[in-house]
Amino acid sequence: MTPLPPEMMPGGGRDAAGPRPDLAAKLGARQPSATADSAGQPWAGRTLKPNPFSGDDGSAPPELVAALAIEDETERLVAVADVLREARVIVPVVAHAHPGRAEDGSVATHTKHGSGDPQADACASAAMVSVRTPDGRAALPVFSSVDTMKQWDATARPVPVEGVRAALSSVADADSMLVLDPAGPVTALLGRPAVWAIVNNERWLPSWQDPELTTVAVNALRGITELTAVRLERGSRSELRALLALAPGLGREQMMEAVTRAQEALSADPVFTDRVDSLELYPMAVTAE
Repeated sequence: MTPLPPEMMPGGGRDAAGPRPDLAAKLGARQPSATADSAGQPWAGRTLKPNPFSGDDGSAPPELVAALAIEDETERLVAVADVLREARVIVPVVAHAHPGRAEDGSVATHTKHGSGDPQADACASAAMVSVRTPDGRAALPVFSSVDTMKQWDATARPVPVEGVRAALSSVADADSMLVLDPAGPVTALLGRPAVWAIVNNERWLPSWQDPELTTVAVNALRGITELTAVRLERGSRSELRALLALAPGLGREQMMEAVTRAQEALSADPVFTDRVDSLELYPMAVTAE
């Protein structure tokens, strides 16, 4: 076995502690220059983005604290969605398993993070973290402060990002849902319409307060003669509940068929589905007088 030359041994060579351009040349390494880095990539066109949160101490933004303190749930959700168009949130980044090795010994194909934008990288990493909502969908957890994040997972690494970036990440990597402070003390779950309002920098109007939505529903249900009226209200298991008044004298199968057709008609209406995150139907039989 041929021994390594002294200059390639750890600590070897009289100049081992200093740079060795001669050794670098032997190994085929590039030397950085005024126009390019050691990989030969030009410096020109590169920009170093400033960190907008360099002075962030991890505490909750005052406007977000005020929104979470609102007693009425609907007003609180609207205020939180409004604040997240401008405020920063904390995104949790957690350790993940190594993707393993390919047959040739290289790292297996996996999703890479690191666009050069620390906020984008944080959101991409956090996209692997989600929580399940009561109806089984995936929501992206975000936090008002480092303290509330630590209550949820003390091992997570906090990364501040703009609320709109977190919303975009939930669209791409979850079911277009955000949950703020899932471990409390006050939790706000924002569904798809609210998330899209944040992304589009628009004020969100809850479906149960939308004055136009009942007309939209009535138009969508035209032709289902078994229905005599419809009323929309805040749901308990879903975001919105549709109360369907069924004509008197219908049999069980006729009632079930009418409800099924109503579900299909509302699901096919683009305006209704755009404004409503989730829907539950509540049929009511009307008795003849």
